[in-house]
Amino acid sequence: MEYSVHKLGRLAGVSTRTLRYYDEIGILKPARINSSGYRIYGQAEVGRLQQILFYKALGVKLDVIKQIMTSPGYDEARALQEHRAQLLDKRKQLDALIANVEKTIASREGRATMTDQEKFEGFKQQLIEENEAKYGKEIREKYGEDAVKRSNEKLKNMTQEEYDEMKRLGQAVLDTLAKAFETGDPGSELAQQTAELHKQWLTHSWSAYSKEAHAGLAQMYVDDERFTAYYEKQPGMTAFLRDAIHIYTGVK
Repeated sequence: MEYSVHKLGRLAGVSTRTLRYYDEIGILKPARINSSGYRIYGQAEVGRLQQILFYKALGVKLDVIKQIMTSPGYDEARALQEHRAQLLDKRKQLDALIANVEKTIASREGRATMTDQEKFEGFKQQLIEENEAKYGKEIREKYGEDAVKRSNEKLKNMTQEEYDEMKRLGQAVLDTLAKAFETGDPGSELAQQTAELHKQWLTHSWSAYSKEAHAGLAQMYVDDERFTAYYEKQPGMTAFLRDAIHIYTGVK
């Protein structure tokens, strides 16, 4: 079945302006242009638009989506499997948060008791599951099951102050990285400050830190598009972070 730009927009719930923009930037070209000059989309384009919208629903920025979907190694079947896994992880995270809210309501109504630690279990579990979705398979292959278990236990046993500090450091990494990237020099003072902040952030969840593991994780960010998407606020930013960490650790 074929669709005009207007019909496809209504089908997918996006504006015709959005579809035209996707055509302009090369992420979703029509199958053909008919004799009247109208864009015509076929089944392949419908599937590609679905993939784009999956990525957008997961919070991936459009320039990163374009980079992923136009790469020579892009595999649509693999991408669908990854979308499914990520959406299931999101559902688990929401279930944990809902359970936490329900227990909090019961506690305030006097129907249950809740420790201070329990008040933040949902948020910690959400973070563990996010990490599992992003890094679980690769970290297990590289460092083993025991290392992952120790890291998760450390996160679960964090005090609220430690948890807040870890979240603050995570945002500080992103903020400082954006400023450092503008310098274009991964060896600059700002870039090395970013690497140091990244180390501090890691040590909140890693049971043990090593320069080799830090450098290896930075390379993993670049090698796997799922990891790249988190830091790639601008094209090349993830590779810049890796280079800064490699300089910081002295390991490549």
